[in-house]
Amino acid sequence: YPAELIAYVAERAPDRRLAVDCATGSGQAAVALAEHFERVVALDGSVSQLLHARSHPGVCYVAGVAECLPLADRRVSLVAAAQAIHWFDFARFHAECRRVLEPGGVLAAWAYGKVSVAPDVDAIVDHFYTDVVGRYWPPERRYVEEGYRTLPFPWRETATPGFALDVDWGFEQLVEFLATWSAVQRYRDQQGADPIPDLRARLARSWPAGLRRRVHWPLHLRLGFA
Repeated sequence: YPAELIAYVAERAPDRRLAVDCATGSGQAAVALAEHFERVVALDGSVSQLLHARSHPGVCYVAGVAECLPLADRRVSLVAAAQAIHWFDFARFHAECRRVLEPGGVLAAWAYGKVSVAPDVDAIVDHFYTDVVGRYWPPERRYVEEGYRTLPFPWRETATPGFALDVDWGFEQLVEFLATWSAVQRYRDQQGADPIPDLRARLARSWPAGLRRRVHWPLHLRLGFA
């Protein structure tokens, strides 16, 4: 995640004592937050994910879910949910955040928008997203598509600046990323076929061999205060 985003979120917390990263996955957000907080508790319901998460002396990995935080009342400076809050039981999660956050504590939730490269590539990716694997996206995906604007978020909020992630990728890096989409895996499971080879062939016609291109994702951030 962009260092500017992590720094911005950390600066809004009332202090730097304790942050919680919910649904941490590989620990990307947790490790980034550990550069700003004395201690980070990173939770995930998947033990296999935690076993492969990034190691950091300031991060404590715990098997658990966002709706049942293993933390004392009013002790947490920041609760973070990176690319995750749209999967949670909203009522239970927000209640837990209100319980554990100290006065003035911060809830930060963010997600990436749709990837963009260039008009010719984007047209192919958009067709794949909507017309090929579109019906395999789970209903919760709509919150990301709507930029988190419709996400249930019962907090005192502040306006946030725009953030984005930009990287220079080769052709295969983009294809490998698209292959990680949950809708692609559901397509494979239900159709017994892989849509990626056809996508690769279509994209190859718009991507000269050996060329690296700028790949862009907008970031959607909601920031609330206890």
